[in-house]
Amino acid sequence: MSLPTVEDALLRMLAEVGPLEAEDVSLAQADGRWLAEAVTATRDQPPFDASSMDGWAVRGADVEGGATLRIVGESLAGKRLDRAIEAGETARIFTGAPLPPGADRVVVQEEVERRGDVAIFAAPTSGTRNIRRRGCDFRNGETLLEAGQLINPWRLALAASAGAGILRCARRPRVAVLATGDELVEPGQPAGPDQIYNSAAPALAAFVVRRGGETRLLAAAADDQAAIAARVSEAAFDLLVTIGGASVGDHDLVKPALRDLGAILHVEGVAMRPGKPVWFAALPDGRAVLGLPGNPASALVCAELFLAPILTRLQGGASADRFEAAILDGGLPANGPRDHYMRARLWTGADQVRRATPYANQDSSLVSVMAAANGLIRRPPHAPALEAGESVSILASAFQVG
Repeated sequence: MSLPTVEDALLRMLAEVGPLEAEDVSLAQADGRWLAEAVTATRDQPPFDASSMDGWAVRGADVEGGATLRIVGESLAGKRLDRAIEAGETARIFTGAPLPPGADRVVVQEEVERRGDVAIFAAPTSGTRNIRRRGCDFRNGETLLEAGQLINPWRLALAASAGAGILRCARRPRVAVLATGDELVEPGQPAGPDQIYNSAAPALAAFVVRRGGETRLLAAAADDQAAIAARVSEAAFDLLVTIGGASVGDHDLVKPALRDLGAILHVEGVAMRPGKPVWFAALPDGRAVLGLPGNPASALVCAELFLAPILTRLQGGASADRFEAAILDGGLPANGPRDHYMRARLWTGADQVRRATPYANQDSSLVSVMAAANGLIRRPPHAPALEAGESVSILASAFQVG
């Protein structure tokens, strides 16, 4: 059976999931959430002509060749001068304060000498008016943020500047993570001579949280089809992520257990390495199941490629192409018939060029290599050998630096 490419498999997965319902979120809780409704300005920003400097508000014609003007008050941020500037007058003004009527220029304070009730102006050295015009940032009725955008501190500031105290965002997805296998023992517990620690489950739980989801770690299930089905039936989730039990061995029982629950499989393997056994199914009630390989490194590679965009879709966001180009640091042999995602160190040289150094050992069981890597190099099927200095496609991890 011909396996789908990574792109085709992801399209099949995303076709089966949709945005969750929206809820009201306070600004304090909105960072990292996806907007379900646009944010629209309800007034101009700034709502008045404002000074961009500390200085003196004047009628420009009064100071063309220098002048001595009578001081009639001051305009502060939050407390404007309650009168207009007439000919021969000036007012002290501070950054962000409303420009008094009649004034059309702010002269910076360094160019003015104050003597009692008058201010002495030298001839202006520049034509800068030092005024921020009303609505220069945005206008009343303007759409500031679109539905489907991810809130970050900068966008949060924009929403706040428009007076939005509550944002409509997609609900956080509830994600259950289930690891399977008789060989697994939980970290911190005694391990038998034939057992390994369950490292993939806590890593994927953290991955989900960083991508905006809420995680529930289910107790690891033994290699028993009925036990796996029971564990899934008892759990509440929007997305179930299973780890292991997804290949073709006699003890790979996760897919049969899901079929017992009426799940329909839409992906059964992908033409990639690591991660060929990855699969995807939908339960009769529409909830999604993503099956990942048991090797932690394979599971995390597949999480970057499949779990991240599924979580984005559940939150109403649009998955962007996260791949970019980098210069290869060291040679690579020709690739085989499947996409190969190689763990790599991404770095920027003194020339400000992004570079990628693949790790020598790409065995999918090596958690130490995955922990050291901060990105992946993608090698297409049957890609030719590459020399150092050639371009490669990379996917930078969203959560690692260095």
